[in-house]
Order: sequence, then structure tokens, then C-alpha cells
Amino acid sequence: MLRIGLSLLLNLLNQLSVDGIVLDSGSGHRKSSNVSYSNSRALFAENFHRLLSTQNQTRRKLEDKVALITGAASGIGKATASKFISNGAKVIIADIQQPLGQQTAKELGPNASFIECDVTKESDISSAVDFAISKYKQLDIMYNNAGIACRTPPSIVDLDMALFDKVMDINVRGIVAGIKHAARVMIPRGAGSILCTASVTGVMGGMAQHTYSISKCAVIGIVKSMASELCRHGIRVNCISPFAIPTAFVMEEMSEIYADVDAQRHVDIVHNAGVLKGANCEPNDVANAALFLASDNAKYVSGHNLVVDGGFTSFKTLEFPTPDQVQ
Repeated sequence: MLRIGLSLLLNLLNQLSVDGIVLDSGSGHRKSSNVSYSNSRALFAENFHRLLSTQNQTRRKLEDKVALITGAASGIGKATASKFISNGAKVIIADIQQPLGQQTAKELGPNASFIECDVTKESDISSAVDFAISKYKQLDIMYNNAGIACRTPPSIVDLDMALFDKVMDINVRGIVAGIKHAARVMIPRGAGSILCTASVTGVMGGMAQHTYSISKCAVIGIVKSMASELCRHGIRVNCISPFAIPTAFVMEEMSEIYADVDAQRHVDIVHNAGVLKGANCEPNDVANAALFLASDNAKYVSGHNLVVDGGFTSFKTLEFPTPDQVQ
């Protein structure tokens, strides 16, 4: 809810006259005025709406910005697209899922548009960037969010190298291509914000199958490497490492692992794995992190991995028995 300072309201009230009388802002006494009640009311309304407009604009952190988000038809990407639009941005949803992507763009309104994009094809990524330039004449934010889960056996000795290559093609090569083509249009402008979705599985080992974990470790490394070059052009490069979120992306895998329980139980399992009491990681938490990194609030943040995990990767507790459990 919009908050208006008392001093600002008093400022407006001091201009309002009722029945030919207006408050003297200096003494607080009433004095004569030739301004009519109707004119004063109109003046008050004009100033009040101007104040509301000013306050609203300050809250829109991406006013006049253009963002391209891969994998934005659903999940984290869709939540981020919605968040960016509500903060003044025009958003291009680039996704391999054509019907769903078109539906999402329609749902998000006139400031959203869709382009089909398979991130394993560099030409698709290049075309998506060109589409942004053609439609809006600029690209301010590139969010490389598209990725796939990895359904492989847990042991390295059983690793399917063909599946490994497929995951790397999307989760790693697709991000490098996204940064490449965003950079080619951002460098001439001398500004831009590039984001990537990493994961807590890239921060600590043992939290996912090797292939997925390796791909997300690579994303964090890519960000640091790219930031070292692009900082010279005024372009910031950052990534976000979320905890597990029960999106369709995760739930499909959970249904395979726990085939005999219902969907709500799958959600509960994911949420119960967290450590922060009273809160669960949700797509909007990642969208808020992306908004911060994309906005001028993070104008001096680059090469950073923003971990959104409720503290999960910050500590490891020694599970010593309590004194009464020791004989």
C-alpha cells in the first residue's frame, strides 16, 4: 500500500481553501483568500495525483527497460517476467514451448511478447536478441534461465555420456551463447545486465546427480569469467542459485523418484528439505532476486552468485547425541 508522508499531505492541505478561507502555512491561522472552493479542490486533486504518479514511478525499478528471458513460459522464468513487467519493463519470453509461451505472453499483457527459442541452437538465441532490437531498439537485461533436469543413475560408473552431453548443451552451452549474443548488442551501448540461473547444487556437492551439479557449477564459473571481460564495457554479469522449488521442472523428477505418493506429498518433501523455519523457497523469491540484480539497486554488483536458499549452504550441523542419549 502506498504510504504518503505527513509533511507532503500538509503541503497539499495548505493549498486547499474552503469557503474562501485558506490556512496560512507560516502561522497556522486562517486568512482571506479569493480562491474558490471548486478551484482549490481541483488544485488539491491535481497535486495529489501528481504525488501518486511520482511515488508509483519510483517503485518501478525497471522503467523503460527491455528484458529477454529464456525458459520464461513457466516456473521461475514466468514469475520473473511478471515481476519485471510490474516494474516497468518490456519482456520477451523466449521458450521452446510455443503454445505455452504464447499463452504466458497473452496472460502477462501487452508488455510481454513471445519468440520460440531452442537454446541448443545458437541461431535461435541470436534471432531472439535480434527480435528484441527490432521490436524495442534496445536490450537492457538478458536472463539466461532455460535449463533441464538430469535423470541419470546416482553413480558415476553408470553415467550415460550422451545424456551428459545433452544436459551440458542446454544448461552450459546455451548460457554461453546467451551471454555472447546479449554482449554483442550491449557492448556498443556501454551498459547492460546479464543474469543466469545457477543452483545450490552448483555450490555444494552431493545435492543432485553429478551431471546436473556439474552443469550448475559451470554456470557459476561462466559468470565470473564473463564478468571479468564485460565489466570494461559497463555490463554486469551475475547469477542466482535457488534452493529446490516445487515447480513443474522439479515435480516431474519427484514423481519418478516417488511414484507411489501424490503431488502434495512431493511438494512437502521438497519444502521439508529446507532449513529456514516458517518459509519455503518459491519462484517469486528468485524473481525478487533477479529484480534486484537487474535494477540500479545492484549497479555495483557483478560477478556475484546470489544464493537464495534460506541459509542451507551456509552451515553443516554436527549431529552429536544429546547427553541423555549417551550411555
